[in-house]
Amino acid sequence: MKHTLIASALTLAIAAPAFAEDITVGFAIAKSGWMEAYDTPAATAAKIRIDEINANGGLLGQQVKWIEADTKTDRAQSAKAGLQVLDDGADMMVVSCDYDFGAPAALAAEAEGKNSFFLCAEDVKAGIQGVGPNSFSGSVLAAVQGATMAEWSKAKRDAKTGYVLLDTTIEYNKGICTGFDWMFPKAGGEIVGRDTFKNNDASIASQISRIKALPQEPDVIMLCSYIPGAVAAVRQIRAAGINSLILNGSAVDGSYWLNATPNLSGFVVPVQGSIYGDDPRAAVEAFNVAYEAAAGARPASQYAYPGYILIDLWAKAVERAGTVDGAAVTAALEQMNGEPTAFGPRTFTGELHHQNSAEMQIIEITEGTPAAVDSWTISEAVPLGVLLKK
Repeated sequence: MKHTLIASALTLAIAAPAFAEDITVGFAIAKSGWMEAYDTPAATAAKIRIDEINANGGLLGQQVKWIEADTKTDRAQSAKAGLQVLDDGADMMVVSCDYDFGAPAALAAEAEGKNSFFLCAEDVKAGIQGVGPNSFSGSVLAAVQGATMAEWSKAKRDAKTGYVLLDTTIEYNKGICTGFDWMFPKAGGEIVGRDTFKNNDASIASQISRIKALPQEPDVIMLCSYIPGAVAAVRQIRAAGINSLILNGSAVDGSYWLNATPNLSGFVVPVQGSIYGDDPRAAVEAFNVAYEAAAGARPASQYAYPGYILIDLWAKAVERAGTVDGAAVTAALEQMNGEPTAFGPRTFTGELHHQNSAEMQIIEITEGTPAAVDSWTISEAVPLGVLLKK
């Protein structure tokens, strides 16, 4: 009998789950396919912040480790990748930059009551509205980018008239124009015309003809597009002799495309931080240097930054909550109001798990060279009704 009790105790001891020695972040992201170009830089930045946290003693006294599964830029595979990292013990999930490709994985985390963070999604649905109460984004909404361009151009360049040129291919573009449409009239500007095109259109000659037919050239053209369509549109606008200041969103940050538009001037975008070594905040350049050490090159665009920010904010929330439990961490995140980060203050609420206002650096391209020329925070946060396009 005595031997039986000992054997039973040993069996129970072997079968009992071990206490976790690490906190695990699961990356369900694109390591292949076209989304990889967006996901890899932000994920690299996230891992830099994880390494910093571990070097400073970890989180809740534990080290933070990370695991990965490849979504292959495929919605069905995104769901499988999400389930895989959950099966492998993820306490929190990081998902792809784009809402459509990140949501299936995020929904898997939501079903388990765990937090998910989109690496750099800028559509309001990447959060409460599209996934659920424990989902967040590390980036700044597209509408904020458009609103920033509207208010800044009116205040700093005395833009009185604007023309809206919308690439209808993806929701991100529509978000930029939504923000501009809302803010430019509020700031005292007048939208004198609008037109649409598709990213893969070989020519926007008819749209350019309508711009040139205006009684006066507009002070600004709000171009809501992304690479490569944005490059083709800019090249054609300038070739037609239109000298309006061209505005766009963060998606065209970077100098990698400028060879296609030689000596371009008068092109402005808002970004969360400058990759060019001229950001006024020393912490941003310190990150750029750390990124180069980790990746072998400086960030190619501002889209690395949200990965660093999301881990920073999540880790603070975990420490304040004293747990990695999704609901508790969500409650701590929703208490953040102007929370300091290397890239400016961040706020989450019970209604919105995105940034509907943020300090943006203004990058202007002059004679083919991009540089930070200003910083701007919109005077009024973009209302939820505008974000939902009501």
